[in-house]
Amino acid sequence: MMEFELWLEFEEVDSTSWDKQNDFANIHVTLVDGREYGINVWTFKYLETARSNSVKNNENLNGLYIIPPDLFVQELTRECIKATISDLLKIGDLEIVLNPSVLA
Repeated sequence: MMEFELWLEFEEVDSTSWDKQNDFANIHVTLVDGREYGINVWTFKYLETARSNSVKNNENLNGLYIIPPDLFVQELTRECIKATISDLLKIGDLEIVLNPSVLA
């Protein structure tokens, strides 16, 4: 297993303002070889919220589309995100498995 450091936005700000089931956050992954990744993460439930907000605010052609994040997860917790990143690194480099824009 490849080792990495994980910075989670929701741990650095007021943790009471986050809904771990229905929210989004930025994360930073640093690998031991020096590669760094900035990843925009949404929960599955937040996709519904983002679409609803688009309709309500008449954005994205009134909710016809949503520009997705880099990664969807079940919940915004260290355990969930760490397990997810570990599994993705088993598949390959994050800039290939996710998309090139995550490479910082």
